[in-house]
Amino acid sequence: MPRTQTSVAVSADGDHWLLVFASPDLRQQIMQTSSLWPRALRGSPVFAVVLLGAEVDGLAGLLTLRESQPFCVLAPEQVLAAVTENPLFNVLNPVLVSRQAVTPEVPVAAGFGLTVTLISVPGKVPLYREQHDAAEAAPDDGYAALIEANERKILIVPGCAEITATVRDLVAGSDLVFFDGTLFTDDEMIAAGTGSKSGRRMGHVSISDPGGPLVRFAGQGRRMW
Repeated sequence: MPRTQTSVAVSADGDHWLLVFASPDLRQQIMQTSSLWPRALRGSPVFAVVLLGAEVDGLAGLLTLRESQPFCVLAPEQVLAAVTENPLFNVLNPVLVSRQAVTPEVPVAAGFGLTVTLISVPGKVPLYREQHDAAEAAPDDGYAALIEANERKILIVPGCAEITATVRDLVAGSDLVFFDGTLFTDDEMIAAGTGSKSGRRMGHVSISDPGGPLVRFAGQGRRMW
């Protein structure tokens, strides 16, 4: 089965689901996951969506959730601003879709037994805001989501430009980790002829890089995806 882009669904009770990221192919992901299917007319078990950045890959799926169903969008203030600035997202009826700014490092009770903490990690500016001829990625705040429920911690890091001590500590303290696996080697897309940018240029630390997860997370014994 072809793989889809990043979206992670988390639930503490099996009935109410929180999405982290809203990828462009969210509709396909929902169709492949019966737990996320509508259970009533104009209804959905998805009660909230957490946004971790302003890249199109993490926002476009919001348009799939515009079908007159209530949910909350949780995101850092600057990410919510990017959504507000784009009139396309006005299709999200404000009567039904609330928007809540989340302060990094401050836990938020998202509802239905789930607590969300957004934590700053090294990232880069969104593609549509960068200079296309730039030789290096312009640094920017990226975010990881730490989800706590039922005395367990799930860490979701869809994009990371560098594994810092903070990132290592987050991984060490989590029961399950979803970590940036965009590229195995830094020149993977160049070697495959599918692109001209290295992983570092795109703001991703590659899996096999000397500073990548295979080396930096070795021996931690965590369940990683």
